Amino acid sequence: MRYTLNVTIRSHIMIAVYIRVSTAGQNEAGQRREIDRWLHGQGLEAAYYVDKKCGDDLRRPEFERLQAAVFAGEVKNVVCYKLDRLSRSLQDGINTLAGWCKSGVRVVSVTQQLDFSGATGQLVAAVLFAVAQMEQETRRERQAHGIAVAKAAGLYTGRKPGSTKAKPSEARRLAAKGLTQAEIAATLGVTRRSIIRYLQG
Repeated sequence: MRYTLNVTIRSHIMIAVYIRVSTAGQNEAGQRREIDRWLHGQGLEAAYYVDKKCGDDLRRPEFERLQAAVFAGEVKNVVCYKLDRLSRSLQDGINTLAGWCKSGVRVVSVTQQLDFSGATGQLVAAVLFAVAQMEQETRRERQAHGIAVAKAAGLYTGRKPGSTKAKPSEARRLAAKGLTQAEIAATLGVTRRSIIRYLQG
């Protein structure tokens, strides 16, 4: 069942946009573009809160600043690209959303075209948070499997301290040893799309 976004936000109430990126495969500019397009269509402006951290927990500088603004009554509308940008933990996500809704905050996901206010919206949100957590756990299992395969083949050296992105040459070396694209991506901690790009380069 799909719930169509139908939200009217009063312009005099402060609107906050929350963006989170945690990997090389995620694009802050892409999230901003979609959110800016939605805000422009509504004739609205917003304050941006941007974190570059994993969504496993709520210990993120900008998220904590947003939380403080919400509970101070400074923010009454939170707009995000996708609900899992708020959290990839089922418990944290539901607790956050419930707390915000109790404070009269409206939460909108522009790409999912969903407004999570009300009982129905919160029920849908619970399902989406559960899916986000499952995806995160599955991703970690795949990464652990890829690392195990690389170690067994004597190919895993670990990520160098301070590095955030694997080199194309390393991807090509692992491919030459017979690892699949998924295993290489898991081993190097990047997306499969990045690996395809590395191998085609």
